[in-house]
This record gives sequence, C-alpha cells and structure tokens, in this order.
Amino acid sequence: MKASITRRLAATLLALSAAACGGTTRATPAPAPGPGVPAAVDVHGTHAATGPAPAVNNGGHPWTEADARFMSSMIGHHAQAIVIAQLAPTHDASPEVRRLAARIIGSQEDEIATMRQWLADRGLPVPEAHAGHHDHGGGMMPGMLTPAQVAQLDAARGEDFDRLFLTFMIQHHRGAVAMVEQLFGSYGAGQDETVFKFASDVNVDQATEIDRMQRMLEALLFASPAP
Repeated sequence: MKASITRRLAATLLALSAAACGGTTRATPAPAPGPGVPAAVDVHGTHAATGPAPAVNNGGHPWTEADARFMSSMIGHHAQAIVIAQLAPTHDASPEVRRLAARIIGSQEDEIATMRQWLADRGLPVPEAHAGHHDHGGGMMPGMLTPAQVAQLDAARGEDFDRLFLTFMIQHHRGAVAMVEQLFGSYGAGQDETVFKFASDVNVDQATEIDRMQRMLEALLFASPAP
C-alpha cells in the first residue's frame, strides 16, 4: 500500500513539474539601445553605469528633467524679451530698433507656443507666458534684466532708449545662449527632436542677433557727439 501511494505521489509531482515548465514564459531580451540612448536602467530609474536615464511618458516621448527645465524656463525668458521689445514703439525708438523689436516679438511668441505645446504633449506643467526672473530650479536665469534695469529702460526715450535697449537685449540674448549651453552640457538632454531643433535655433538665431546688435550699438555710440 505504501509503495503504491509513493508511486502515485511521485507521478503527481512529476506531472505538476512538467506543467509548470510548460507554462513558463522566456523573458524577451531588451532591444539594443540606439545612438545616444542609455544602455540600461535599473529598478530605481537610474542608468546602470553613467547617470540618470531619460524619463518617458505614456506617449513614448523621451525627455529628461533638463529638457523640461529648459523649455519651462525659456518661456519666462522669452516673455521678458517680448515685454522689453514692446517698449520700442512707445519710447521713440529708431526705425531700425523698432524693426528689430518687431522681429523679436514675432519669433519669440511663436517659440513660446512651441514650448508650451511640447510641455503639454508630455503631461508636464505648462507655465504662463509671463516674465519670471527665476528658472524652475529656483535660480536666476542668465541674462535676465533686473527690475531696476527694466525701469531704467522704461524711463528712456529716443537715442537713450536705443542705446539701453541694445545693451540690455545683448545681455538678454547672451543669457539664452548660456541656457542652451547648459542644456547640451546635461547628461542625456537634447535627445528629443523638438528640443534639439529649438535649442539649436535659439543658439544660432540669438548669436546672429547679438552680432547685429553689437554693430548697431557701435554705430550709435560712434555717431554720438563727444560730451
């Protein structure tokens, strides 16, 4: 009797073992990462060897904290440039400065719309387009005018306005270029196509405008009579 029970128990265990083996699913190996994509991420969301991995939302758009901080902060940075440029028509600016200001307003309003849409598509907070002085890490954004500088510009008229406008806008543009450099210096940042193109355009466009404004400022200063 005991031998029979033992044989039946052994047969049952063998059947259960076979069923378990047959129902096991082999893990599918992860695809090899593409160029510029972190190779492995551990359970804490950290790159196994080199640092933080890009976050990915439900829509599959890869982004990093540096991408989101850049896009959010640049909205406020652009908003101040627009506020400054809007003073030109009411402060007796020269025709050339007015044209420059109009171009800044048009291009940066379009870019703010792009940044807001990028954040919304990823389910991230979308800041209002107003001129904030601090980025989303709490620090002062590069190139931003202080309230005292804005008041100084607002009090100027004519040639004095042109001189201050060009001086302050060069400062402001240099700050935007510095923000781009900070973005591309952050691990894993700028991989997203929209972020990469936008940041690259900001770098080129604002560097070009800096050169132009420097020439305008030099012409204005040299044309002014000596005191």
